[in-house]
Amino acid sequence: MTHSNLLYAHSGGVTAVINATAAAVIETARSYAPRIGKVLAAHRGIGGVLAEDLIDTDALDETALERLARTPGGAFGSCRFDLPRDDGGAVMDRLFAVFDAHRIGYLLYNGGNGSMDAVARLHDEALRRGHPLQCVGVPKTVDNDIVGTDCCPGFGSAAKYLATSMLEAGLDIASMVGRKGSVFVLEVMGRNTGWLAAATALAADGDPERAPHVVLLPEVGFDEARFLQRVRETTERLGYCTVTVSEGIRRADGSLLMEKSRDPRGYVQLGGAGSAIARLLHEQLGYKHHWAIPDYLQRASGHWLSATDREQAMAVGRAAVEYALAGGGGQMSAIRRLQDAPYRWDVVAVDTRPIANLERALPSAFLSADGLHVTQAACDYIRPLIEGEFTQPVRGGLPDYRAFELPRLARLLPAWAG
Repeated sequence: MTHSNLLYAHSGGVTAVINATAAAVIETARSYAPRIGKVLAAHRGIGGVLAEDLIDTDALDETALERLARTPGGAFGSCRFDLPRDDGGAVMDRLFAVFDAHRIGYLLYNGGNGSMDAVARLHDEALRRGHPLQCVGVPKTVDNDIVGTDCCPGFGSAAKYLATSMLEAGLDIASMVGRKGSVFVLEVMGRNTGWLAAATALAADGDPERAPHVVLLPEVGFDEARFLQRVRETTERLGYCTVTVSEGIRRADGSLLMEKSRDPRGYVQLGGAGSAIARLLHEQLGYKHHWAIPDYLQRASGHWLSATDREQAMAVGRAAVEYALAGGGGQMSAIRRLQDAPYRWDVVAVDTRPIANLERALPSAFLSADGLHVTQAACDYIRPLIEGEFTQPVRGGLPDYRAFELPRLARLLPAWAG
């Protein structure tokens, strides 16, 4: 039985450009027919593969693919699912049963650090079984923390949105200065790394008098006394102060400043660090305080895409198809920076085994000496990734994000009971 079909799936949090990757994968794979047969997508990632919930992308014509490539969110659905290591092989057996039932010879998994671990393990399992599957990783995450790639598709657009938000909020608070003093706190995503928080520094354009005046990062232990002193000095000078807070900031002992909840498996949902910092400033310094949490907005900002980010998202998808056809199972299509100014980049293959489950933190050269901001080097790295604008078509005064018809394939196997 020939395994010529290609299956695309994505995992984890979605981005404003993840569908651009999906569209590029589908378009590129179709160009290799009949070497590649049908192009399928899993509904909700690996969870959809296990449930044999597969989508026939033949329903997406050229017009639909063009719409898909500019729509934020994950059109095929996503999931958070780590391949178990202690289930006696039941999950692997089921996955490969689905691959065989639907003649899947190519699996492209679009995700972050954990997804690259899945790619490496599925590749090794295919080799162990003598199975023809070529499993290739496609990077994406707004957190920008995948090792082995210069940047991650999804980050540039989220960074553009957050830097814009801080720029505009800074103008607002500066216009409302009163005798009491005001602070504004923006809490952004960033569990263990501060790439998104660092991106807000672009709003200041190198001017220390402009927002944000403080950037708090997970890479630096929170020093309350030093922080309060900086805010006090800034507010006394300007009448206000703006602060960016990564959701995962930690105290000097490594404990989280704030967590929202913890599930039975030990997974911690973060949230509330921004409000905690705002309250601290009000209680200790008496300032009027406001805070904002963009949450999903920062990763779904399709109306304000970085054209560079979108181009890179499509490029890693195209390259992944090429790697799969060339027998590059276990690899990831990574972005390589060739030049800073003008910015130049290309895509290269990187082995997923040594990078799986690792996280790339901000390098020390990107952290200010006092730990309360980022350096010009950080801004120089991030700025090219937000450049270029993509104009969205509008329908009824809003971006044209209509739904897609996504017909399912008939199930060929017994229902998954896992």
